[in-house]
Amino acid sequence: MTCYEDEIQEILKNNNGIVTTTQITEAGIPRRCLSSLVDSGVIYRVDRGIYALPETWEDELFFMQYRFSKGVFSHETALYLHGMTDRTPIRYTITFPFGYNTSSVKKNNIIAKSSSKDTYELGIITMSSPAGNPINVYDIERTLCDIVKGRHRSDIQVINQAMKTYASSKDKDIAKLMSYADQFRVKSKILRYMEVLL
Repeated sequence: MTCYEDEIQEILKNNNGIVTTTQITEAGIPRRCLSSLVDSGVIYRVDRGIYALPETWEDELFFMQYRFSKGVFSHETALYLHGMTDRTPIRYTITFPFGYNTSSVKKNNIIAKSSSKDTYELGIITMSSPAGNPINVYDIERTLCDIVKGRHRSDIQVINQAMKTYASSKDKDIAKLMSYADQFRVKSKILRYMEVLL
């Protein structure tokens, strides 16, 4: 084994068979070692800056997160990740800070949303993708405010199901939901849903 293969294998083992150029640089390993492992068939290049073992299940959400690091999974995609809807998104929705150039995002068939500076960071959490890799997602309270605010674009059945699931959840935080609803100016809409369900 040459060119730090043991060290790279260790990173792969700890990251579900995936390694990024950022991780390699942080470990003090020359990037050319990745090319060497690609040439020998040990790993393959998934996308710019992302490499994986051949047997690794491709984690589309993690790859998107790596490629568009300022993005936060939101709206129907976040509902799906939180288990609040049984509908698998046809296209993923990601929110970016206002002013972020989303042209390359849209070329990847992603629905790009933008959020103002004062609300962009509100409710960002790190959770595991279905393949077990870390991704940034808005918490469920922020997600409910987002889908209610964009109601004309969201399916009413999806909203009703999400609200019903939230209302019966032992992890619900009504105080946080109302605080977010105030900031997003959707408190009256949220209260209407809650009155019906609680």
